[in-house]
Amino acid sequence: MKALHKAARIAATMLLALVAAPVWADWALNMPEGVTPISREVFRLHMIILTICALIGVGVFGAMIFSIVKHRKSRGAVAANFHHSTRIEILWTTIPFLILVAMAIPATVTLLAMEDTIEADMTVKVTGYQWKWKYDYVEDGISFVSSITHPEALELAGIDPLATENFLLDVDNMLVLPLNTKVRFLITSDDVIHSWWVPDFGWKRDAIPGFINDAWTLIDEPGIYRGQCAELCGVGHGFMPIVVAVVEQEEYLAWVEEQAGAAAAVAAEAAREWILEELVAHGEQVYRIQCAVCHQAAGQGISGAFPALAGAPSATGPIEAHIDIVLNGRAGTAMQAFSALLNDTDIAAVITYERNAWGNDMGDAVQPREIAAKR
Repeated sequence: MKALHKAARIAATMLLALVAAPVWADWALNMPEGVTPISREVFRLHMIILTICALIGVGVFGAMIFSIVKHRKSRGAVAANFHHSTRIEILWTTIPFLILVAMAIPATVTLLAMEDTIEADMTVKVTGYQWKWKYDYVEDGISFVSSITHPEALELAGIDPLATENFLLDVDNMLVLPLNTKVRFLITSDDVIHSWWVPDFGWKRDAIPGFINDAWTLIDEPGIYRGQCAELCGVGHGFMPIVVAVVEQEEYLAWVEEQAGAAAAVAAEAAREWILEELVAHGEQVYRIQCAVCHQAAGQGISGAFPALAGAPSATGPIEAHIDIVLNGRAGTAMQAFSALLNDTDIAAVITYERNAWGNDMGDAVQPREIAAKR
């Protein structure tokens, strides 16, 4: 009896947990409605087809259960003896056909609307890299790389996921888009297949090397929207988040001006002479964001996958060879080219850091102008 009461209490507790509002808030049972016309149309189409499928399921299983109960042998039911019915065969062919046509028409309309990228107000090129995204604003001449902002999370150590807001979903540079503006995306990749996906936009597109896929969005609610790479693209796949900030038109124009000023500041920084301590400090920040996922925070690498940099010839040998590897990558390995991802100052700083960290102590200070000369 005690065991029975205990089981009842456990069942009651589980029932209360299931009906609690916070639980349902954290474990949504449906897809998001989104913040674009396309996402809402996809959601509406989803609900229509889900309803149709549910009604079909209720009808089919209802008829099956009724037949099993009503015409069971214990009640004296005798099975009918016939081979076929032309009328029933016509019905069970025609009705599903009409249902499929009824579902295909709105689905086709939605798919055609999703592919209609003409008359866009602006264009953003999205390029996938292992494991980050690069954004190029075609009309505004803005270009930057977006990387995960918690480099300590790359080793899944030194960070509490439950205490960290947006764990693995924050980036250093958000994609900023204006409100109520039709934006065309040109999506490609520089290395392997990635997939650019923000659920609130209602679509995702593969980023394929050598190909350009396009898509569009028009967001009518300001806010921060998060997504991830939806293609298994390597060991850093889980560290490739997407963050989109949607702002009013005036705020977007101010951001564009701010980016132009930042670009001018970067150019000015690249033109001056840096001292060793400045390069090392800046290079450590670049390394933690751009390099630690492969070579690890202490430069020890990952055996059999990514080489160590601590005490390695690549970081203690000739500077020219080190610059060439970082700029152009190394064919046949996972070492990608950073010439399109980092500016001259960042590359000079990270090379300087690698040559003076983890006991390498080479004393070398690589200047941004040296990198510019090697491009």
